[in-house]
Amino acid sequence: MHIEPFAVAVSDAVLDDLRERIRRTRWPDPAPGESWAQGVDRDYLRGLLGYWADGFDWRAQEQWLNRFEHRVADVDGLRVHFVHHRAGEDRLPLVLTHGWPSTFVELLSMVDRLGGQFDLVVPSLPGYAFSHRPSHSGVDRAFVAGVWHRLMQGLGYERYGAHGGDFGAGVATVMALQQPERVIGIHLSTSEMWPYTGPGSPPLSAEERAYVDHVARWEETERGYSAVQSTRPQTLGYGLNDSPAGLAAWVLDKWRSWSDSGGDLDGRFGRDALLTMLTIWWVTGSITTSMRDYYDNRWHGTPIGPADLVEVPTAMAVFAHEFVSEGQAPRSWHERLYNIQRWTVFPRGGHFAAAEDPDLLAADIAEFFTHLP
Repeated sequence: MHIEPFAVAVSDAVLDDLRERIRRTRWPDPAPGESWAQGVDRDYLRGLLGYWADGFDWRAQEQWLNRFEHRVADVDGLRVHFVHHRAGEDRLPLVLTHGWPSTFVELLSMVDRLGGQFDLVVPSLPGYAFSHRPSHSGVDRAFVAGVWHRLMQGLGYERYGAHGGDFGAGVATVMALQQPERVIGIHLSTSEMWPYTGPGSPPLSAEERAYVDHVARWEETERGYSAVQSTRPQTLGYGLNDSPAGLAAWVLDKWRSWSDSGGDLDGRFGRDALLTMLTIWWVTGSITTSMRDYYDNRWHGTPIGPADLVEVPTAMAVFAHEFVSEGQAPRSWHERLYNIQRWTVFPRGGHFAAAEDPDLLAADIAEFFTHLP
């Protein structure tokens, strides 16, 4: 496997173009009624974009990003970007995988907190940031899990653990299903994969039915983004790839709703952190390819079947304090699919745990993996 060093470097021309596009934004009329009720508030977005164009220091963020050891690998012809941190001899390696709408940057907080105990590999999902996406369909969780196995083994790791949230939780799950002899354990921070509940499965408990009903109600008002991304990602991509305002609105709507933000994005994450993420989306032109995760997993994905059971030890870190709650699955729901060995419910934190409460997440990851046999 060919591996090369990589540095984050954005040209002045690309940054100048970004700022000019922001300044030339054609703003819609404000929505009537309560602020944020029909989507991202116009006054908030105008203020954020004004700072993006005339206050945000990308060069300072670029310098911070390059503190980490970036690499690009050719994995069977696919360019995969990852951050690699080696802690020393005989340290357990962990692969940490982000989801949508996020990037590898969210998980850099784990490198600072876990880097003394574990070797860490933090890849960008195919089609996100600096990782390429294949030109064919079918790049589902199972495809990515296979790539991650080849990446980890190409780095010289025979056995390893996996952590993930959102799509990353799905990838970690399938890694454990594909090659359980390689995976020492998985740690998940969101409920990504539903267990098999079809014919022959045990009937749902009252708690489980309540959870399923809650998710159904949530989907009626919150799942519109997924319906579009899983059917027409290319159509949506033209607008988001061409407009910084459109990109910011589409992504930050989810960061506000899915986080323990109290509705205050800037107060929860800080403008510089949000704009670092958005700038990476913009300069790599990767928003459209990232959204294909929804299309590929819906139409080409490998479903969970009645015989599927993750037998490797599994930890579930429950950060269920989203601003717009998707609901909290009971432990029994996850035990239909996973060998749950650790179950921790946290008093705060939402979907983006590594960005919201990195100390809590890092401590839970370390506690789980250091006590595995």
